[in-house]
Amino acid sequence: MNKELILALDALEKENGISKEVMLDAIEKSLMDEYKAQFNTTENGRVVLDRVTGDFHIYSDRTVVEEVIVPVETADNNKKNTEKYVSATEISLEDARKIKPDCNIGDVIAVEVKSEEFSRRAAKNAKGTIVQKIREEEKSAIYNEYHSKEKEVITGVVQRIDDRGNVIVDIGRTQTTLKVSDQVKGEIFERGDRIKLYVVSVSNKEKPGTVIKVSRTSPELVKRLFEEEVTEIKDGVVEIMGIAREAGSRTKMAVRANVANVDPVGACVGINGARVKAIVNELGNEQIDIIEWDENPAQLIVNSLSPAKVVSAVADDEERKAKIVVSEQQLSLAIGKAGQNVRLAAKLTGFGIDIKSEEQAKAGENADADDFEEFDDELTFSEEDEETTVDDTAVETEE
Repeated sequence: MNKELILALDALEKENGISKEVMLDAIEKSLMDEYKAQFNTTENGRVVLDRVTGDFHIYSDRTVVEEVIVPVETADNNKKNTEKYVSATEISLEDARKIKPDCNIGDVIAVEVKSEEFSRRAAKNAKGTIVQKIREEEKSAIYNEYHSKEKEVITGVVQRIDDRGNVIVDIGRTQTTLKVSDQVKGEIFERGDRIKLYVVSVSNKEKPGTVIKVSRTSPELVKRLFEEEVTEIKDGVVEIMGIAREAGSRTKMAVRANVANVDPVGACVGINGARVKAIVNELGNEQIDIIEWDENPAQLIVNSLSPAKVVSAVADDEERKAKIVVSEQQLSLAIGKAGQNVRLAAKLTGFGIDIKSEEQAKAGENADADDFEEFDDELTFSEEDEETTVDDTAVETEE
């Protein structure tokens, strides 16, 4: 070991965040392991590793005796090597005075272990320890870095698409796999594309190491994108209260202002729709409805059914059910294609929503008209009354 080792450890610490001191401690341990392998003890052994030059020395503290007695089993079983026997704990007075001329019997002196074979094995052991420790530290550093980004959005570069359609993405210090089940239906990726991913979870396993689960379908992706794009959300002036998403098709998001005289919907839309359009583009032209949150369940449900206009709404907070009446012309819009609009409104509000036209309500179809008298919160709107429409409390973006 020499100065080149120290320079290499300095580079690892700077570039990969691997602690130089941790590496040096690991090297010292590996040298002591080799000492124990040879002498079957570590009690009287010690390593001196120069943190500047990288040079190391291994010392054995031994008691000075008149003559080192060779164990019987060593003399009997290994006669050829009897003369080479070295005690781990004792040194003869004659040999000791070659190291420290003024020493006497009973003194303890430090004897440097200089065996060529021992040094070769120790260096090899230390090298293996360095490689193993580097791998462990790199895995730990990667885990710590991405664990801190859990539940956040990261940007990656598409490397390739495997035979099953999974997308391999370079996210910086490592790669992750965007599985087919976490991809938005209809999205097509090519090598080199930059994409944003929501980090669902980060786990640390022995094999294959750090596993980073990412998604493009999670509603949380939409939330984080708005937090990045809208300053008012980042600062806490506007708060996202709920999101319902059918990835690749449509999202409904409810927001409220925590500061007076702030338009939460307008803040999210941006001037000329710039803010919401940036997110729509990132999500492959997914439609986003932004509606204003309301503590009154009936009003919240009315807002969530935007862009449909509601004639009357009643909500039972205990049963978490609501009955909505719209005009005949607005019925299909309120329900949405394949029921999507009302389905997302139900997810967003947490209410089961029963929608019918005025004609159905009057005729008593699908529900007894008396049911409406049982609800506590009731809002009645007239399509002719501009103040009661929901157009100004919801925004729908379309390309």
